[in-house]
Amino acid sequence: MEDSVKKNILDVFNSQKEYFNSYKMLNVKNRIEALKKLKKNIMIMLPKIYEALKIDLNKSENEAYMTEVGIVLTEINYMLKNIRSFARPKRVASPITQFHAKSYMIPSPYGSALIISPWNYPFMLSIDPLVDAISAGNSAVIKPSEISPHVSDVIKELIDMTFERGHVDVVLGGVEECTELLNLDFDYIFYTGSTRVGEIVMKHAAEHFTPVTLEMGGKSPCIVDETTNIELTAKRIVFGKFLNCGQTCVAPDYLYCHSSIKDKLVKEIERQIVLQYTVDPIHNPDYPKMINIKQFNAMNSLIKEDNVIFGGKSDESSLKIEPTILESNFQADDMKNEIFGPILPVLTFENLDEAIQNVKKLNPPLALYIFSSRKENQNKVINSIQFGGGCINDTIIHIASNRLGFGGVKQSGIGTYHGKLGFDTFSHYKSIVDKKTWLDLPMRYQPYKKFNMKIVKWFLK
Repeated sequence: MEDSVKKNILDVFNSQKEYFNSYKMLNVKNRIEALKKLKKNIMIMLPKIYEALKIDLNKSENEAYMTEVGIVLTEINYMLKNIRSFARPKRVASPITQFHAKSYMIPSPYGSALIISPWNYPFMLSIDPLVDAISAGNSAVIKPSEISPHVSDVIKELIDMTFERGHVDVVLGGVEECTELLNLDFDYIFYTGSTRVGEIVMKHAAEHFTPVTLEMGGKSPCIVDETTNIELTAKRIVFGKFLNCGQTCVAPDYLYCHSSIKDKLVKEIERQIVLQYTVDPIHNPDYPKMINIKQFNAMNSLIKEDNVIFGGKSDESSLKIEPTILESNFQADDMKNEIFGPILPVLTFENLDEAIQNVKKLNPPLALYIFSSRKENQNKVINSIQFGGGCINDTIIHIASNRLGFGGVKQSGIGTYHGKLGFDTFSHYKSIVDKKTWLDLPMRYQPYKKFNMKIVKWFLK
């Protein structure tokens, strides 16, 4: 890396520390003004945001708003409504052994946060955690993905016109720039991306004892039993799986259905693909594309002539792969790693207990979906399998609620955010006991007396 680039990154880091130490953002009013300005400038830059998402991922305006801009604006509105309440000290009861005292917890910003965002939802996954970080009073550096360069450029333009230098900054670039940032002693790291890179982030964070949130992925199952509403189930699976051309960390990674309904369900999924994406998705102007040739080739390597049930066609010139259904099993290539594209492997089970045990043999996924009309089956799946979050009789919509935390477990992630939990993620809660001076009970002091210790033991029961 050139010395000038290193120096620029170090200058950004130092300005972050300096800005945070000015204590401007301890004032909640200043945080509110920053959020309002961010919202205003997003609305001003909407055409540029839409254009960049179209170039990088071929997202239509409707999909771009629904899955990126709209989610960010909702998070801003939620914080504007609740930030004063979130930022207040939280009074808690004091134990009788501390009479007379007042106990409370103060939400305190960590300092300068590093936000490393991915390419699949490049605007939302950069700005959404930023909203939580600045709501909690932090300064922040965003490192957007170099794989979605047009959106990254728009994010930098948006941030530069909205925030003072040192409050929020953007560092563009690739692996070298990201590594240089990770070598610095940030106060918090928020990473969204692959598990492989998540391991690297965590190792760097450990060198500075820096707390982290890691939002990763995994093979998110979609379990369907024989009691389900076939038509509605297929409709919702197609929506969740093929949104953004399947490049969604919480997309159903594979369909695991009861053998008795497999043929009927697959036929209905095929019908829903045509209804939602037309008979020729590759030439549908609103159907997104793979992000680059590397991802395009990776997906095509999973499509073999003898395992295609439906779809399978692709066009290298547009980087589009049509929604594809594959016949599969747990030993197949498409079940070895997370699928990040428009490919849906189909597996079958004979009984639900068998399905649960097979899913549990894999790493805990970021999401899980169960389609069933039987409450007993819903509860059995939800309570028996470890996963980040999910839905009963739907897909992916759980990520759009400010009142639900979003995050993984083990290999699929560490930590949770969105709404109040996002504020909490970027806050350290200082525990304070305010002890009054008008009374000082003597039994805690040496020399200890037998009678005094009897009183202490009675209070501590």
